Amino acid sequence: MTPFDAVLLIAFGGPESPGEIRPFLERVTAGRRIPPARLEEVARHYELIGGRSPLNELTRAQADALRRRLARDGVTVPVHVGMRNWRPFLDEALAELAADGRRRVLGIILSAFQTEASWDRYITSVETAREAMTVGAPAVDYARAWSRHPLFIQAVADRVSATVGEMPQALQDAPLVFTAHSIPRSMADGSPYAAQFREASRRVAQSLGRAHWTLAYQSRSGNPRDPWLEPDVGDVIEELARAGKKAAIVVPIGFVCDHVEVLYDLDVDARQRARELGMGFYRAPAVNDHPLFIDMLAEIVSASRW
Repeated sequence: MTPFDAVLLIAFGGPESPGEIRPFLERVTAGRRIPPARLEEVARHYELIGGRSPLNELTRAQADALRRRLARDGVTVPVHVGMRNWRPFLDEALAELAADGRRRVLGIILSAFQTEASWDRYITSVETAREAMTVGAPAVDYARAWSRHPLFIQAVADRVSATVGEMPQALQDAPLVFTAHSIPRSMADGSPYAAQFREASRRVAQSLGRAHWTLAYQSRSGNPRDPWLEPDVGDVIEELARAGKKAAIVVPIGFVCDHVEVLYDLDVDARQRARELGMGFYRAPAVNDHPLFIDMLAEIVSASRW
């Protein structure tokens, strides 16, 4: 097999300034009949977390850390970032790769769990961008799913351990609530998404020796009449409160960066629900650029090069 001559980290993208919020949301929802009031509500979510998403910055940090990690092992390939919904767009990233003479690219989709929305649309977007290039489009192959990778599991577990270490001792045995983005049941039925979510969460809990853990979904959107994966994280928090639990440790295992679904949907909305129920709310960070997560990406690259 010919070695890859570049790596492309593929992510969702997000606005990096207040002026980019509404154009970003319009792009994400293009072709969907989303009420303007709903878009304004989501825009306010971004405004409440500082008027920007840290997703792009964190993805660039992941790319920089991966580049350094590979160089340490003598693998000198460029690591680019391409976003599906914001700059640098995938077509811009591919054009830059082509201009640099890169012919064979390893694409790593930065979504832990696989379904049409989290994987297939990314691949389709890359291939559409490639087909639009008149000459020099690099070939793109994709790394396999990595949600069971031991280094990902260890990175998440380490985030949880650090969070527990900062909690009052009396609350440190609080149940873990693993979360992932909800998706329509019709989409979930044809994908390994829910099974991958459960298995990765089980492995993290097992590695930590935690017997008390549960799964929850968050950030659902779309037609409220359509069935989506449940239970919602707010309902899980309420159920734990009824069971007499004094706190919950929320683990956003389905997100590799702390962005709006974490910083607003969990840190603002779910936290408020817990506060109203008299519960303590503790949230582990996403893996972000955790060294173990970067080690995992480096292993994926090295294993794919030959």
